[in-house]
Amino acid sequence: MKINRVIGDSLFTSLAPAIWGSTYLVTTELLPPDSPLLASAIRALPAGLILLAIGRRLPSGVWWLRALILGILNIGAFFYFLFVAAYLLPGGVAALVMSCQSIIVLLLGVVLLGEKIRTLQILACLVGGLGVALLVLQPAAHLDTMGILAGLAGALSMAAGIVLMKRWGRPEGVSILNFTGWQLTVGGIVLVPIALVTEDLPSTITGLNWLGFAYLSIIGALLAYVIWFRGVERLPAITVSFLAFVSPLAATILGFIVLGESFRTTQIFGAVAIIAAIVLAQPRREPSPSIKTEQFQYHINEGKKDE
Repeated sequence: MKINRVIGDSLFTSLAPAIWGSTYLVTTELLPPDSPLLASAIRALPAGLILLAIGRRLPSGVWWLRALILGILNIGAFFYFLFVAAYLLPGGVAALVMSCQSIIVLLLGVVLLGEKIRTLQILACLVGGLGVALLVLQPAAHLDTMGILAGLAGALSMAAGIVLMKRWGRPEGVSILNFTGWQLTVGGIVLVPIALVTEDLPSTITGLNWLGFAYLSIIGALLAYVIWFRGVERLPAITVSFLAFVSPLAATILGFIVLGESFRTTQIFGAVAIIAAIVLAQPRREPSPSIKTEQFQYHINEGKKDE
C-alpha cells in the first residue's frame, strides 16, 4: 500500500461523508417535515434496487447472512439510531456522541482484525472528539439518557459495519456496485415497516419534496455509499472511521454558506482539529502482512511445490 495511493483514496472516500453533510440542509429545505425514517427508507431502498438491477446478482451461500448483517449495521440500524438520537438530543450533542465510533473501531479492530492500538491513534481520537465538540456543540445543550444511548448504539452499528467489512471483504466476482446494492436494499427493507408504524405519511408531496428524495437516494445513498464502501475496502478501518468527521464539518460549512448561519471562532478551531485528527489517522508506512495472510501464502507456495 503506497502512501500516495492511500492519500488519494482518503481524499476520494471523504467525498461520501461530505455528501452526507448536506443531508441536514436538504432535509430542512426540501423534504416534508416529521418523516425522517420514511425519508431514510426512500433514500436507501430505491438506490439499492437500482444497483441490484445493474449488477443482476444476488448473494449466495454464507453471503445471504453477511449481506443481511452488513445491511442492518451500515444502513438500517444506523439510520434508525441516528434519527432517534437527533430527535432526543441537540444536533451538536448527537454528533459528539456519534463521534465515539472511531474509538469503537479501534477496540473492535483488536478483537476482529488482530490490529494493535497505537498511541497516535488514541491521540487522533481525542483530537477528533474535541474538534467535533468545538464545531457543533452549543453552550446550552442538554443531555437525554435515551438519546445518548441511541447515539452510542448508532456509533457501535457504524463501527461494527466498518470492521466486519474489513474482516469479510467482498465476495469474488461481485462488483462494488452490486455489493453496495445488497446493503442498501436490506437497510431499506428494514426501515420501511418501522417508518410506516412510527410515522404518519405526509399529506402532500410537492415537486421540491420529490427533488429532495431524489437527491438523497441517488447522490446521498447510491453514489455516496459506493464511494464509502470502496474506501472501506482500500483503507485501514481506523482511517475510514475518521473520515466520517468530514460530515459535521461539511454540514457546518454548508449552513454558513447557504443558510447564513454563524461561524464562531471556536468552530474554526474545531474544523482545524478535525482535519488534524484525520491527518493523524493516516497510515505512516505500508502495513505488514497479517499472520493469516502469511499462512495463506505459505499454503499456496507449498501447493505449487507439490505440483
